[in-house]
Amino acid sequence: MKENKSVRHISEIPAVYEEYKRDLKGYIARRVNILEDVEDVLQDVFVKLAQTDVEKNPIERISSWLYTVAQNQIIDYYRKKKEDVYNFSAKDGEEDSFVDTLMNLLTEESDSPEMQYLQSMVWVELEAALDELPKEQRNVFELTELEGFSFKDIFESTGIPVNTLLSRKRYAVLFLRERLQYLHQDMLLD
Repeated sequence: MKENKSVRHISEIPAVYEEYKRDLKGYIARRVNILEDVEDVLQDVFVKLAQTDVEKNPIERISSWLYTVAQNQIIDYYRKKKEDVYNFSAKDGEEDSFVDTLMNLLTEESDSPEMQYLQSMVWVELEAALDELPKEQRNVFELTELEGFSFKDIFESTGIPVNTLLSRKRYAVLFLRERLQYLHQDMLLD
């Protein structure tokens, strides 16, 4: 562990950043699973440092201060994630409705040639849209919607946190909804 130095002048902050960024990033990465989010939390820690008036209120133990702020930022990160998950499930009914409509159409059993044609057309469009998704988003969408796995099942088999899976699926649904909007408007709602 690094020596616990003090910071008494704003000019010391760039040196503190260079000295602590690697270790602090590792600390955050052990607690936050998404690389982009690790970078965001790390940035937030140093933004807090930059916003602190170290000339009026010197930081006597910079290492302790940084790790305390990092821990607080991680807690805030998970609070926000929890709110996002709640908001996703509570208010994104429109996306759920789109997926439900799409899945109902694709799984409806019908002898009608028109329905079979519509289903095959939608499958072709869905496959093309799925091919455009990042692999991680496509996988979670296919596992939950096409293969019927729960997020808990996927977590247990892959070790990927449920919040990460929810986020990936949300991005997949938003993309598919946008990409297949014309199907939703022109064919599925007629």
